Amino acid sequence: MSLLVNSSFSPEDLDVLRSALDAWCAERRIDIKSVDAQFAASAALDLYQAGYDSREKLLHALRDHRIA
Repeated sequence: MSLLVNSSFSPEDLDVLRSALDAWCAERRIDIKSVDAQFAASAALDLYQAGYDSREKLLHALRDHRIA
């Protein structure tokens, strides 16, 4: 998992992250509480911090990113 040092997220940031993760899980029919979803959440945090800062950009990047 990612190490988040000195990172803080606004409620809007968390909304983007959760929305993209929910959509990614729904597309793959993966339970949000599964290990695969945990890996995807970690990847989503990394991608978000790398500049994929909208739901659409983040979801697209998650689709292209190898999870786990």
